[in-house]
Amino acid sequence: MKRVLLITLGAGVFLAASSAAQSIEFRPEIALETRLFTDPPQFEDQLDVFQGSLILTGDASWRSEDRKTRIRVEPFARIDTADSERSYFDLREASLSYEINRDWDVVIGVSQVFWGVAESRNVVDIINQFDTVEDIDEGEKLGQPMIRLTRRSDVGTFEAYYLPFFRERTLPGEEGRLRFALPVDAEIERFERSGGRWAGDFALRYTNRFGDIDLGLHAFHGTSRNPLLEPSETQTTLEPLYPELTQGGIDAQWTRDAWLLKGEAVVGTVLGETLLSAVAGFEYTFFDIAGRGWDVGLIGEYLFDNRDQSQLPITLFENDIFAGTRVTLNDSQDTEFLAGAIVDHKGGGVFASAEFQRRLGDQYLFEVEARLFVANDDPFITSIARDDHFLVRLTRYF
Repeated sequence: MKRVLLITLGAGVFLAASSAAQSIEFRPEIALETRLFTDPPQFEDQLDVFQGSLILTGDASWRSEDRKTRIRVEPFARIDTADSERSYFDLREASLSYEINRDWDVVIGVSQVFWGVAESRNVVDIINQFDTVEDIDEGEKLGQPMIRLTRRSDVGTFEAYYLPFFRERTLPGEEGRLRFALPVDAEIERFERSGGRWAGDFALRYTNRFGDIDLGLHAFHGTSRNPLLEPSETQTTLEPLYPELTQGGIDAQWTRDAWLLKGEAVVGTVLGETLLSAVAGFEYTFFDIAGRGWDVGLIGEYLFDNRDQSQLPITLFENDIFAGTRVTLNDSQDTEFLAGAIVDHKGGGVFASAEFQRRLGDQYLFEVEARLFVANDDPFITSIARDDHFLVRLTRYF
């Protein structure tokens, strides 16, 4: 797969370079990142308290003169000082899009797709695999090879997806933090479907706006992005199993003045069992606090997932409550602050986070993140209970 990604990237760069006389945009980025863990490691061979990284990424795009054809390439490379599994290369995007006419368009290549409306978790977001060496909150994704056909009409937008190749989830290595007590054997490839990586996935999606309500519906059949982790015969590693998954889902958001009411739910079949996963909640925003232009949002959501936690699925979310706040200063530096906590009201586990970002001039972005874990009886958080950390990142845009 890495060879395929490199070939696609090279083709995109070549096309952009050979079309220099036309509309080309190239925006490289470089970032320095540090993670500082507040406690010594819980397991043998894990890194100590410091973890540094260099990130190289960017965006190159080309559009034809008639604006019907567009090529976009977004490579991503991370070099990590401590975890070998966190030093890797990925193509987040390497796609060609073509507008057949005003109502139809097609995208071919590697791309990223986002579905959902909730803040804490997007249960309907099924197209891309999650990149959990970047973060465990399902906020980062790997590029997904696909063919996407879109039809826009007066009754809504219809999309059809064919995903020919499956991307396995990235996971921390034996030296890495934020991992299970037993490391995951990344060389093992176990799939319930006979075609394995090449079995092919299919998805359909419909979206439309009805007054104050934004509605999305989808159907998916293929391989689950969420693996089950089972102990190996030697009981020294975990082996991921990617089961077959068929599901349907809905996401909706109602907007009225300062209120947002949000909900997502999926129902499906996996390993012969019925899967039900949902998240619902609200966001209320106080605008222009004290006449200073500051906006403060209050967020509350409930999360439910009926998967069997004893089989070690990779999820923080079962029967949890999320509460958080979003502060936007609306200043020239785009200063933002987001904080929240997910609390398991049965097991008592807590995952709390805070994020701050601010532009420094026109070419730099400064970010600080903090993560806090309280295990109690939560089976997943128990393995990362000593992995509280701060992250500092400085990004330079060119």
